[in-house]
Amino acid sequence: MTTTTEAITVPLRTADGGTNGTVELPATDFGRQVNVALIHQVVTAQLAAARQGTHATKTRGDVRGGGKKPYKQKGTGRARQGSLRAPQFTGGGTVHGPQPRDYSQRTPKKMKAAALRGALSDRVRHERLHVVEGMAIGEAPSTKTAVKLLSTLSGRKNVLVVLTRDDEVSAKSLRNIAGVHVLPADQLNTYDVVKSDDIVFTRAALDAFVAGPPKGRSATAVAAESEGSTL
Repeated sequence: MTTTTEAITVPLRTADGGTNGTVELPATDFGRQVNVALIHQVVTAQLAAARQGTHATKTRGDVRGGGKKPYKQKGTGRARQGSLRAPQFTGGGTVHGPQPRDYSQRTPKKMKAAALRGALSDRVRHERLHVVEGMAIGEAPSTKTAVKLLSTLSGRKNVLVVLTRDDEVSAKSLRNIAGVHVLPADQLNTYDVVKSDDIVFTRAALDAFVAGPPKGRSATAVAAESEGSTL
């Protein structure tokens, strides 16, 4: 998958809606060529993995009763029957019904990473990726400030905001806003990027995403260690 060599810059927005210079986005993460087929495959696998697969129907062997022959074999003028739990009877078993199964699909890590970066690159090309210093002014959470800032950045319905796990001020400012989905940087994924109209990174979250998980530790391990966070 090719990348662009041109520098990618976006404005760095402040919580009051102003601008404080620009932020350079690494071309390796945000300048990728979009592979729609790859993104579709990864999103399909992610949705499949989210299925519980606990659906089940009873076959005629699982339905209670039916051990006695309903009526004699011959002389009634009716079709011969051996059990009232056969599929043709009300309350009988189901033929070829769904049974518990695992829907998960194996997706290599490199494919997931490439799909995510391709989706982010698409948002950058359409000017739907934004970077902000924070979602509130000062140390106190403010939903009003966050709503005003998001309306300035985008008037679209679904917005994904990416934060660091220790950014409680921004998380509390955003948690009651309809249409806003909040994710920590180490849980950013292709599906949430694709289903969102705009992506908003805080500066700290952008740096954390670009840096990736600490060497020798996966994002899953980092997330497990941070369990109990407000995000």
